[in-house]
Amino acid sequence: MSQVWIGGIYLKDEGGYEIILRSLNHYKKRLKSIGRSPELTNAPMFAQIVLQEANKTGPMIDPAISKINNALGRPETIVDLQADVPLYERALMCYHSDIQKAQNGTDEFYSKLISDNAMAVTDYPNIATALEKIKQISSS
Repeated sequence: MSQVWIGGIYLKDEGGYEIILRSLNHYKKRLKSIGRSPELTNAPMFAQIVLQEANKTGPMIDPAISKINNALGRPETIVDLQADVPLYERALMCYHSDIQKAQNGTDEFYSKLISDNAMAVTDYPNIATALEKIKQISSS
């Protein structure tokens, strides 16, 4: 019995790479601005932990983006992207949360983070699908 990562099909053949790439780019932007995040302004101890995690995660984003771009041209390498699914999930959840906060007008910080509001509004309902699809594995 072998396992097939259905998420690779979603990324390549169903165009899922577009929302993943936008989410990763947003996540990178978010991590760079994490120190100005409204959630951290009144929690200095928590802020230190979050900043440390951001410093660990940030450098992982550009290589993940490069791997996706390379896999689009070389389909045989698409399975290599499966190792980055946890990073894709964090990026998608961050993007989803920030879009929601920007739409709710919670804080101007979030509105400034979302560079293309029209695209974000289009992406918002598709994030749940992306989260579901990238995790799918089929046994055959």
